[in-house]
Amino acid sequence: MTEKDFIPQPYSKTLENGSFTWSSPSNIALIKYWGKKKHQIPENPSVSFTLDYCKTTTTVHFSKKESNDEFSFDVFLEGVKKDDFKPKIATFFKRIESYLPFLKAYHFKIETSNSFPHSSGIASSASGMSALALCLMSIEQDLTVIQSDSEEAQDFFNQKASFLSRLGSGSASRSIEGDLVVWGTHQEIAGSSDLYGVKYPHDVHENFKNYQDTILLVDKGEKQVSSTVGHNLMHNHPYAERRFDQAHENMSKLISIFKTGDLDTFIKIVESEALTLHSMMMTSMPYFILMKPNTLEIINAIWGYRVKTNSKICFTLDAGANVHVLYPEIEKESVMEFIKDELVAYCQNGHYISDQIGFGAQLIS
Repeated sequence: MTEKDFIPQPYSKTLENGSFTWSSPSNIALIKYWGKKKHQIPENPSVSFTLDYCKTTTTVHFSKKESNDEFSFDVFLEGVKKDDFKPKIATFFKRIESYLPFLKAYHFKIETSNSFPHSSGIASSASGMSALALCLMSIEQDLTVIQSDSEEAQDFFNQKASFLSRLGSGSASRSIEGDLVVWGTHQEIAGSSDLYGVKYPHDVHENFKNYQDTILLVDKGEKQVSSTVGHNLMHNHPYAERRFDQAHENMSKLISIFKTGDLDTFIKIVESEALTLHSMMMTSMPYFILMKPNTLEIINAIWGYRVKTNSKICFTLDAGANVHVLYPEIEKESVMEFIKDELVAYCQNGHYISDQIGFGAQLIS
């Protein structure tokens, strides 16, 4: 598939108005992507767990306009109009207009809500942009005469939705499907692409079914450095090329790990990836640190608990201070007790969110 494959033929139907509602989850990368080329193309492949609870639900109402000269939309979060969201969505619309040429023909009312507080410190760009892209894809589907429920048609719908999501937020490309999604070309993963995410195609051991993710909210404030700025700092980074090679190597190792259920090696790869992500931030120019003191306290407590109990608990981090605590379902009761007894004390206002692997986006109506 190339970008040109997502440019539609002229639409054969017209729609005056309507609405679609989609729910789309967040995700947490195990192999991290940090650094991108033009048009949101990743420098290295990544693979993520799709989450279940942490999701965005978006309704897009559309009504035909008289003129097609500009984008027209309003955005509401939890029922409150959010004009400060408009610049990002306007940029998104500009990027995807050639792939959804109906965008200027309608006025859109975009209503969105999160299952987690917007100010929680959990990135909502992946779930938010993918939910919006899916609503727009449903509109395009209704503008097309030939409707098909075939597997091929559904695959194309998901691929294009992921492709569009990527142009809003790179990680959003991994939120369309579940439960493991790969984004970025890797020679050992058939069908993998830099343009969109794909379901992980190889065998996955029972050890990874219903994997748990408890998100410890260390810092609910806005990040000091945006992800866009951070990605751009990988250009001319002294360790960038070796990092990109490392990501490919770790992806190859995970293929074997997922097949055999080797949790000890899984822990080493996942934690190394998290720390490598932050090491790239600390060694860029300018450099920055997104971890907080309590992030390190949690990491050390997890390491201590693992030595003491032989638990298969581990951590990963996104580009922020919050800690994702990962563990197999069989340990849910004991690990949650540990989290409540020892780790919650390091969370801002004691806040955390319990989640697990989910199965991708859903059409609500």
